[in-house]
Amino acid sequence: MKHSVIRKKFEEHLRSKNLKFTSQRDRIFELAFQTHQHFTADTLHAWLKKQDGAAVSRATVYRTLHLLEDGGFIESLDTGRGELVYEHVLGHAHHDHLVCMSCGKIEEFRSEEIERLQEQAAASRGFVITSHTLRLEGYCRGCARKQDLSAARQVS
Repeated sequence: MKHSVIRKKFEEHLRSKNLKFTSQRDRIFELAFQTHQHFTADTLHAWLKKQDGAAVSRATVYRTLHLLEDGGFIESLDTGRGELVYEHVLGHAHHDHLVCMSCGKIEEFRSEEIERLQEQAAASRGFVITSHTLRLEGYCRGCARKQDLSAARQVS
């Protein structure tokens, strides 16, 4: 989906809530859609502070991210580390996440087999899926190696 179409949809979403598309919301929207990485509200706020332009409060960042999520423009992911991370989703294929419980690294993956199994499980129960998320928690390769090393040291 084209960026200009997504932008117009966000403007319409704001109007439907009797809100204006302010310059601060515009800057937040643009940054959220420029990055292809997962980001926190605080990270986005820090990026905004580094840019030229009018100041954007942390509260405005949080409120605008909520509006973007409410409209289906971005999704949040709870990594279990006390802070939500966000990513833009419009125009991107559905994917799932592997979340490292040690370093917080997030890896995206897609599995046709998992998707098929989920659809079968829902269909066999007469359930109609409208959306879903899958988050697998564990340890990335690097953190798993460190865990093995520390366990080996404790044993000896």
